[in-house]
Amino acid sequence: MKNRCFWVTNSQLYKDYHDNEWGQPVFDDATLFEFIILETFQAGLSWITILNKRENFRKAFDNFDYKKIANYPAVKYNSLLQDTGIIRNKLKIKSAIINAQLFIEIQKEFGSFSKFIWSYVDGKPIVNKFHTKEDVPTTSALSDKISNDLKKRGFKFVGSTVVYAYLQAIGMVNDHTTDCFKYSVL
Repeated sequence: MKNRCFWVTNSQLYKDYHDNEWGQPVFDDATLFEFIILETFQAGLSWITILNKRENFRKAFDNFDYKKIANYPAVKYNSLLQDTGIIRNKLKIKSAIINAQLFIEIQKEFGSFSKFIWSYVDGKPIVNKFHTKEDVPTTSALSDKISNDLKKRGFKFVGSTVVYAYLQAIGMVNDHTTDCFKYSVL
């Protein structure tokens, strides 16, 4: 039996996410945007709730196509508010549209969102050596800095806790605990 991080439940969905995605460095803009959507909707909720609805989000948000999302008309916004397959929070749905527009602005400025976000760590993941649940923080100086920068640019639902979870998800921060089988392979 594989030893996984403390937060992984018996859910196969959770195990697959942990084993195949979480903490893996992501440099593709489309995937980086997908995680922005998922993490911002997760704010205040459990991650398993989001994972269980991930495919619904994928369908509702046009496969996380930020170019389409940035141009959603009011009728699409209103249809998302009625979509029971996703989190129907008015502010979070509006933030997905705003964040898509700002994501494109960052691409124009830096060439890609990946170049922008990974510049904070010179393109190299931070590998922490946490042993227990209590060791793993929910924010860091890095997540504070990125959160502040994104907020100044107009992004919504990007507090330091959300940003830290995002950094973990996209592999900029490797927080697999030292007893996890993924710790040594990343």
